[in-house]
Amino acid sequence: MEIIRVDAPDPQATIVLVHGAWHAAWCWQDGFAQRLAEHGISSLSPSLSGHGGSADGVRLNRMRMRDYADDVASVLAGLDAPAFVAGHSMGGGVVQGLLERTDRPALAGAALLASMPPRGVIGVTTQVARHSPGTFLLANATMNLARLARTPDQVRDLFFRAATPSDLVAATTARVQSESYLAFLDMLVLDRPRPRSIEEPVFVLGAGEDPIFSRAETAATAQAWGTDEVMVEGIGHDVMLDVGWETVADQLSSWVLSNSPR
Repeated sequence: MEIIRVDAPDPQATIVLVHGAWHAAWCWQDGFAQRLAEHGISSLSPSLSGHGGSADGVRLNRMRMRDYADDVASVLAGLDAPAFVAGHSMGGGVVQGLLERTDRPALAGAALLASMPPRGVIGVTTQVARHSPGTFLLANATMNLARLARTPDQVRDLFFRAATPSDLVAATTARVQSESYLAFLDMLVLDRPRPRSIEEPVFVLGAGEDPIFSRAETAATAQAWGTDEVMVEGIGHDVMLDVGWETVADQLSSWVLSNSPR
């Protein structure tokens, strides 16, 4: 498994950063992980099976959400002390799947950033189907979800805002990849999160201009995990890449350090 580690000079906490669909560990490395390190938080960013540097020998379309949760559990199990875990988008669904488990590694806390809600991705799926019916049907017919994130316009519509600089959108378009069709079906209906009461603190952060998950869905995610949501205005779905990501990194850092046992 590809794991990109960024160590803080004087670490006060450690966090595992879990990317979302179409992304890999690279998405945390354009400043976000480095800013966490400046706050005293070391990070490990794994590329989930079939993604980025973890793609060799893996048939992506066979990956399930539980396989991704296994990936994260293996990273956590290899650490010397309980760490925090943060999941973005689909990665938030992966983290929620991990939180459901009674046999998971110990955690210091969990953060859900612009996360898939417990109801799954029915909302955004319906939205994409209505907006681009031909592309959506072809992506399903071929089980090739890369068709939904191939062009700068598609990437902007999914992950950014109208005001996001074109060079940032283009750079992201060049790096995104396909996503597992089975994982998509899991998020749609087969294996959606089943929140339960847990002892660890949970942090839910939403993006004010998120084209994928609505404010209502962010609020529902927070309610399901027994907490209140924090909204960051003026930022799109990719909260670790879009203009204003520093605010998200600072919010996450503040929460981690306030809940760190160290």
